[in-house]
Amino acid sequence: MTVAAPALAELREVCQPQAKLASRNGEHWAGRLYMRAVSLRVTRQLVRTSVSPNTLTWVMVVCGVGAGGALLIPGLPGAVLAVVLMQGFLLFDCVDGEVARWKKQFSMAGVYVDRLGAYLADAALMIGAGVRAARGGSELWVSVGLAAALGVVLLKASTDLVDVARARSGMAPADEESTQPRSQGIATARRLASVFKIHRVTNGIEASLVLLAAAVVDAVVGHTDPTQVTVAAITVITWGMVVAHLASILSSSRLR
Repeated sequence: MTVAAPALAELREVCQPQAKLASRNGEHWAGRLYMRAVSLRVTRQLVRTSVSPNTLTWVMVVCGVGAGGALLIPGLPGAVLAVVLMQGFLLFDCVDGEVARWKKQFSMAGVYVDRLGAYLADAALMIGAGVRAARGGSELWVSVGLAAALGVVLLKASTDLVDVARARSGMAPADEESTQPRSQGIATARRLASVFKIHRVTNGIEASLVLLAAAVVDAVVGHTDPTQVTVAAITVITWGMVVAHLASILSSSRLR
């Protein structure tokens, strides 16, 4: 017997709570801009099947890690495939939670794999970018990519470790108000970063688009210097963000 697909309005009310979509830290801008509209239609079909949210989370992980692997393919095809796979990563990052809310199938394992996937996807993309930059140049670029990968992992870990520290101290997760720096200088720097959005290149979704643009320029000029410059810039920005993010955490009320 075929199960009827739920109405989109009903599905949206259950699967896309406004509190989550409105959260600055809880929802990627691309999710709000377009992916939630796509994911809801995918979710509408998947809730009619026996597929579990955890299975969808693993699909998300495969897409994310695969994006890094795609960058090993020379030229534009590899860069385009990396973007497509990172968009798949974002899609299934939306879909797994939506299916979980509709089916009321929640698990700590799912949360754990979801966070692990975010670490792996961004790190794999940076490593792939480093290997890509090394083609036709020095093997040193592989180390630059590894440095970027380590930086993005530290960025994510520094955020997650706040929750670990609070949980071990018997406190509830930090709310958005507590993330505001108490230092006026750090608060100003944070506002400037928010205006220019430069920190977004530390995220695999945005980084894949930047690397695609670099690959286009590579194809025009006939060498990989643009990709090398891009990888170097991402690495510098990432490590600048590591220091800035740590300062922001320590100057806020999150650990007090």
